[in-house]
Amino acid sequence: MKILFIGDVVGSPGREMVRNYLPKLKEKYRPNATIINGENAAAGKGINEKIYKQFLEWGAQVVTMGNHTWDKKEIFEFIDDAKYMVRPANFPEGTPGKGIVYININGKEIAVINLQGRTFLPAIDDPFRKADELIAQAKKRTNIIFIDFHAEVTSEKQALGWYVDGRASAVVGTHTHTQTADERILPQGMAYITDVGMTGPYDGILGVERDAVIKKFLTNLPVRFEVVKDGRDQLSGCLVTIDPNTGKATKIERIQINDDHPFFS
Repeated sequence: MKILFIGDVVGSPGREMVRNYLPKLKEKYRPNATIINGENAAAGKGINEKIYKQFLEWGAQVVTMGNHTWDKKEIFEFIDDAKYMVRPANFPEGTPGKGIVYININGKEIAVINLQGRTFLPAIDDPFRKADELIAQAKKRTNIIFIDFHAEVTSEKQALGWYVDGRASAVVGTHTHTQTADERILPQGMAYITDVGMTGPYDGILGVERDAVIKKFLTNLPVRFEVVKDGRDQLSGCLVTIDPNTGKATKIERIQINDDHPFFS
């Protein structure tokens, strides 16, 4: 069982990279399922229904979210009907949407869980306890459990990875937009990477115009962040191979496509 995960899609440049490269990635890697983090897909913050449906049309089975889930207000109009969108499960009780979805691939279910960290992010419910709850729930249906942990701090991501090793198939980190080089299989058979990286502008700072970010650091004054519209783009992701019988991962491979790392078919 192969699961392709594409990291935080940022604005129209990120969407174009998905549209252009997802067919090529599928041809090369033959994944059984594709998951996309879409929390920055609409102009760099949030998502709308049109983009959510585009991701599914382009070949994704699940769209995960993060701390920008609510940035486009129209999400409240469709999230409860979006069967394949999963927002952080540790948002407070009563929040619209769902924190776990199940997809059926050739008769085998995959549970996809989205969690959000609490360090340097809004104070929400405990992701560790929520992971306990949802893993126990998922285990009643499947042993293939894939977690997108949307968090700021490396140590929090690593801690959750070690905490659920042996109970989940994979924990992949999102949010920081910078791909880390620590992909590995933990001792009890779980694939882990601290951050998958972002899909979008390659020459910006985390996908937005450099000058605005630099001005913010120089002056500490409010600035408007805009997604870079011109220049080079990138696609970041990973491919996780899982034994469908045991739910344990056997391989995790980073994917990086840009001018420095061109895609070879």
